[in-house]
Amino acid sequence: MLIRSIEKFLRQHEMAATKFGRLAAHDPRFVLDLRLGREPRDRTEQRIRGFMAGFEAAQDTSAVEAAHVG
Repeated sequence: MLIRSIEKFLRQHEMAATKFGRLAAHDPRFVLDLRLGREPRDRTEQRIRGFMAGFEAAQDTSAVEAAHVG
């Protein structure tokens, strides 16, 4: 389920639901709407999952670069 993946992502990255919604879906209410039962279209779900994967990849790259600098 998408909402479970998003909730886990929010905890791992200490990100507010509204910030996630703005960044991933251009809708600050996106996560709240999902929590209330909204079902996203398949294309929207793919875009959101892609955002999360890209964000985590960027975080991993930043961590590797920081390790090489220090």
